Amino acid sequence: MEQDTPNDLIIEATEATFMTDVVDASKEIPVIVDFWAPWCGPCKSLGPALEAEVLAAGGAVKMVKVNVDENQQIAQQLQIQSIPTVYAFVDGKPVDGFMGAQPASKLKEFVTSVAAQGPGGQATAIEMAEEMLEDGDLADAAETFAAILEEDESNLAALSGAIRTALAQGDVEHAKGFLSMIPEGKADDPVLAAALAQLKLAEAAEEVGETAELRAAVEADPDNQQARLDLATALAAEGDAEGAIDQLLEAFKRDRDWNDGAAKKELMTLFDSLGPQNKAAQAGRRKFASMVLV
Repeated sequence: MEQDTPNDLIIEATEATFMTDVVDASKEIPVIVDFWAPWCGPCKSLGPALEAEVLAAGGAVKMVKVNVDENQQIAQQLQIQSIPTVYAFVDGKPVDGFMGAQPASKLKEFVTSVAAQGPGGQATAIEMAEEMLEDGDLADAAETFAAILEEDESNLAALSGAIRTALAQGDVEHAKGFLSMIPEGKADDPVLAAALAQLKLAEAAEEVGETAELRAAVEADPDNQQARLDLATALAAEGDAEGAIDQLLEAFKRDRDWNDGAAKKELMTLFDSLGPQNKAAQAGRRKFASMVLV
């Protein structure tokens, strides 16, 4: 059962060290305690899987392993009735736990939820979830953002991430469901700008036609502003940001006042959805600025 670990995030504790390794340590960082025994079959699968999630958390939590055969007094004091049993300690007290083997998704959610309760834990958990989203691990990202929101449903960064993850999964209705969680007066917060802009574009994309048909309509009549804006929306929904920006810039160039400045409005929404660091958005903003100044 014992395995070498690359750092001190996972250690073994005894009755002599439990207060220091768990209770005292949890006042600085959340500590997850795995109660196991060598003869326990489920422990052999749960332990390594839990260790992997703790290590993936990058220092947001620690894990302490307690062999109940060798430390029966601790097991009795904490009323451990079956193993594996896992407890999470924060600020010297147990705050969460479970018994029995769990799927990897539940372990990730558990570790994320515990990490979010520590000092700076929510920021770390959000950073982890954003990396998952960027890497395309959408299910893991969704579970991580959900775990954060379970601890703090008004966390705007987590709300933003949850909306963007749902949209990446192609579930517009699920993304819209998070809108009711936005605190009053926070809908215009910059943290939510990209997510809300992406949602707006996704909703619009549901109303337009197929990309090929829209492109054909624009080629047949380059002055068809509505077709060009619809094409831009469709391209944005497909992830072709540069193509969408080009179409909107062309629409603005042809008639900037059409439909009460619709091309400019759609362009600003697209820029917001991409975020300030996106290279396509940065290039598009420069082109737009040069057109306005002409």
